[in-house]
Amino acid sequence: MNKNLQVFKYVLLDSAAAIVTWILFFFYRKYAVDPDIWFHKKTIFYDHNLYLGLAFITPFWLFLYTLNGSYRRIYRKSRLKELSQTLLITFIGIIPIFFLFILDDIVISYKTYYHFFFVLFILHFSFTFIFRFLITSYTAHKIHKKIIGFNTIMIGSDENAVAVYQEIENLQQSAGNKFIGFVNGANNGKNLLSNYLPNLGTYDELKNVVDKYNVEEVIIAIEKSEKAKIEKIITQLEDANVIIKSIPDIQDFLLGTIKTSAIFGPPLVEISPDLLPVWQQFVKRFLDITFSIMSLILLLPLYLIIAIVIKSTSKGPIFYSHERIGLKGKPFIMLKFRSMYVDAEKDGPLLSNENDPRITSFGKFLRKVRFDELPQFYNVLKGEMSLVGYRPERQYFIDQIVQKAPYYRLLLKIKPGLTSWGQIKFGYAENVDQMIQRLKYDILYLENMSIAMDFKILINTILIILQGRGK
Repeated sequence: MNKNLQVFKYVLLDSAAAIVTWILFFFYRKYAVDPDIWFHKKTIFYDHNLYLGLAFITPFWLFLYTLNGSYRRIYRKSRLKELSQTLLITFIGIIPIFFLFILDDIVISYKTYYHFFFVLFILHFSFTFIFRFLITSYTAHKIHKKIIGFNTIMIGSDENAVAVYQEIENLQQSAGNKFIGFVNGANNGKNLLSNYLPNLGTYDELKNVVDKYNVEEVIIAIEKSEKAKIEKIITQLEDANVIIKSIPDIQDFLLGTIKTSAIFGPPLVEISPDLLPVWQQFVKRFLDITFSIMSLILLLPLYLIIAIVIKSTSKGPIFYSHERIGLKGKPFIMLKFRSMYVDAEKDGPLLSNENDPRITSFGKFLRKVRFDELPQFYNVLKGEMSLVGYRPERQYFIDQIVQKAPYYRLLLKIKPGLTSWGQIKFGYAENVDQMIQRLKYDILYLENMSIAMDFKILINTILIILQGRGK
């Protein structure tokens, strides 16, 4: 499979649809206003708006499709979902084009505007969807005939794993799973799946197996007695760019938490979907940059006052910088206003507490109103942090946390934040056990990420600062 080539096909045909639509629509709207235009068609080609539209509209549509995630998981497109997404994105995209390029037309009546909008919508949707439908249908045909497949491994080796494997393999139309082996979830010596697939190792070696065999999909089909291992399995795959599916429990059926798009085959649940839609990822980063720039400018007088007070009340630098672990486990230097005396950690890393003698008198105030965190707007601007995420920790404490709560590593899928759900609900942690208690709120955020959730957390953070309720 050549994913870049497949993306190029979609981009090429989307561009062609946009160009053909604009040219046809341009001719049509000129004819609707002046039917005699056909006797002097050349004047249309001298209209600079035709070429201005072509120069602007095609890149605009491609940007909108990218924002919508149209070019991700390029071999796993659903024609029905493609239909609904194309309808929605076409309607959204037509609106700015209408206001920028059509409202200045000479029209017979206001009904003409509605007419033009409808014609442009129908033309663009029809060409775009037909072209996409052809590519997607051809790709689906190749997947069903096993010409295209996705390297897949099974986690599990007993009855459940065998049942799922046989059901998938016996489908009349392939779902695209190209099984290359299984990873043993238990050490009971059964390995029933070894009659069908090679054993690639144990779940402790899962990450190496995924990298070695370029695995694209992982199916968890372990026995009920092994359910406790799912936590470790998921954390092993934290950094892997794979789709993870699992057999649901009966509780999932009863609670109505199962969501699957497969009509045929086993009801596997995808348990690691994209955390945020692509367009929300763009919006989140845009808000990070915008708010950071505004804050760094507007809060400059406050920065200067804090710097002067820190310098005049205790010896040492104004800022405190320390290494923290961020997105995908990469370290970065996080900035804070210094709230402790110099050499506060000369005896090694140590978490602070409410009556910590290492904190300066002014530092207690800074921590109470969260002003010690203000320099981190610079980290947000650089892209090392986000406005909302989870509070970043030092590797020293992460190593202790994962011994008791290995699912902490799931947080490394996103950027740490200036504030977090755990921070507003729990505040500063004084020991590793409290860090783990706070962790449950950060995991909740991970599972419920959205722009709306970010705004709720930001508003509550501001209220805590204004009311001085920080702890």
